[in-house]
Amino acid sequence: MSDNHEKSTSPPRLELRGLTKIYPSLIANDKVDLVVQPGEIHAVLGENGAGKSTLMKSIYGVVKPDAGQILWDGQRVNVTSPAHARSLGIGMVFQHFSLFETLTVTENAALGLPGKPDLGDLARRIEAVSLRYGLAVDPQRLVHSLSVGERQRVEIIRCMLQNPRLLIMDEPTSVLTPQAVEKLFDTLRLLADGGCSILYISHKLHEIKALCHTATVLRGGRVVGHCDPRRETEATMARLMVGQEVVGCRPAAKAASGPDVLVVKHLTHRTDDPFGTDLEDVSFTVRGGEIVGIAGVSGNGQQELLGLLSGESSGHSPAAIQILGTPAGHLGPAARRRLGMGYVPEERLGRGAVPGMSLLENALLTADRKGLARHGLIDAPALSAFAQRCIADFNVKCRGPHASADSLSGGNLQKFIVGREILQMPKLLVVAQPTWGVDIQASAFVRRQLVELRDAGVAVLVISDDLDELFEICDGLLVIAEGRLSPVKRREDTNVEEVGLWMSGLWSSSQAVTDQPGIEEVRQHAAQT
Repeated sequence: MSDNHEKSTSPPRLELRGLTKIYPSLIANDKVDLVVQPGEIHAVLGENGAGKSTLMKSIYGVVKPDAGQILWDGQRVNVTSPAHARSLGIGMVFQHFSLFETLTVTENAALGLPGKPDLGDLARRIEAVSLRYGLAVDPQRLVHSLSVGERQRVEIIRCMLQNPRLLIMDEPTSVLTPQAVEKLFDTLRLLADGGCSILYISHKLHEIKALCHTATVLRGGRVVGHCDPRRETEATMARLMVGQEVVGCRPAAKAASGPDVLVVKHLTHRTDDPFGTDLEDVSFTVRGGEIVGIAGVSGNGQQELLGLLSGESSGHSPAAIQILGTPAGHLGPAARRRLGMGYVPEERLGRGAVPGMSLLENALLTADRKGLARHGLIDAPALSAFAQRCIADFNVKCRGPHASADSLSGGNLQKFIVGREILQMPKLLVVAQPTWGVDIQASAFVRRQLVELRDAGVAVLVISDDLDELFEICDGLLVIAEGRLSPVKRREDTNVEEVGLWMSGLWSSSQAVTDQPGIEEVRQHAAQT
């Protein structure tokens, strides 16, 4: 905490008194009190569904509270809209994006600024800010062509352009390398030293410890505690959030792997998207009974690779992608699923699930090979039983199988989608960003399920921006940068710093190989040497 605000006698920058928001089915915020001083970096902790997002949206004018007061610089205010919030000096980086997909990055940024800024000048400002904060983005790109991670960068940049006096950041680091995270933290500390207040939401408790001066903990919409993260351990903060010990995921090393399940050979792809990333001679193998992770800063070819693996982008050489020995590069998604592949996309709403459809209907979307539909007719009892099992086995908190997908918190929807794929007993599971924006307990649960799937002999490929996640569950790691794939390394033979450098494309050219070995070859080589 900066000395400036510790010694200041000025009123709090922001104060909430008894803030309450009630929806028909739940109390999202229940008489919440919160005080943020000038220059303070204040964490708000809690599980998915604890009320954090609703509270932030109330401060930012997106949601109208039903009771309570908001004081800004000691004066009571009624924040009527995001534009009103920005005029006060409040900026917000959303976890779930508030971007217009048919507009460019520059045009989206212009909508958050007063008046009618010159778009050419604004594009140059965006380039300068993106360079300063290590958040590479092309100002002229249309938002619909951006990956999830790139859209998050746009949110951060757009907010930084407003020079806010209170900056609300909701999960801002999931797209960054460890080095870029440190650079962002240095910037946030400088902003705080200059008097800017920061409300910081993250499920990465080591970030909270490293950055924040104080924390308010929410559970079930209520404030249940406060702490100084610098004096807590990650375990004690997790216990405050959840109310009990959180069981982590520490998989034992696998002695040996099974047969080749996914083999990618010399996969080269020229994207039709003028802002996309070409893939260059990508080769790797995933065997049964192992988890292979691909790390990388979002926008370096992950979208293109996932499209090719899932079958959404097909028509390539059949032999470029093989599933259980069957050439599959030319097959569509349904044919690949019949070979035994499951798939969890990075976008939960819109790709993993249809927002307005019920969980029952969403269960049917990919689970037809479970006998839920035959000859075009739905087996209603079987479908209901399958959806109920997804909900029960994966601890999905919802109003039942008829609840719409968009009524669930991010973590609960992710558990449902992962459960839907795992319960189909795939031989290969490709997962993108499995715990992005998911709270600590749900993250641990999802990771445990992936490890159990590995232990059952399934081949698992995880593509994630979260290095902590990859190091926790993977047997081997690769890095994708500018459409190229690094050599494979065993998890125990590398570290976060090295992988962070590789995410910038800085692996030795002498290490680059055309035919990537599987994890088993790497193990055997290590044993021989």
